[in-house]
Amino acid sequence: MSECKYSLHEAKVKIESWCAYQDRCTFEVEQKLTSWKTSVENQLEIIEHLRKNRYLDDTRFVASFISGKFTIKRWGKIKIKHHLNQKRIEKNAIQEGLKLIDMDVYFETMKHLAERKYAERKAKDDYWAIKRRISTFLASKGYESDLIHEVVSEVIKG
Repeated sequence: MSECKYSLHEAKVKIESWCAYQDRCTFEVEQKLTSWKTSVENQLEIIEHLRKNRYLDDTRFVASFISGKFTIKRWGKIKIKHHLNQKRIEKNAIQEGLKLIDMDVYFETMKHLAERKYAERKAKDDYWAIKRRISTFLASKGYESDLIHEVVSEVIKG
């Protein structure tokens, strides 16, 4: 293995800055440190330092991630959960984070997305094509199939 890109002190300072800019999870920090060819011992020391000084907190990361992806990108719970799993977040932390989403707001967000898609397609497609397109669109955003069925039925009144 080639030599580390930064000294231990330089790596700490750089990674602190990186974590301060945006909430990060442990997995992302490990990947960054590995890309810098930091030794495993130094990685453990740096991660412990980041946690102790509140630069790194997976629970805070989950809340921030869920809030951003739901509010800004309007992702559903399935897609959010999948992306958090890819970041190796504990299942309990994911479940607790998903409880932060208000179900009334969640349903209204789905309905808004479905209505927007319906308005785009209603002049171009027949009933079944519209229903399929809206359902596919909502599924691609990560919403649950039982809720999709309920929202689509409500939006196209079929």
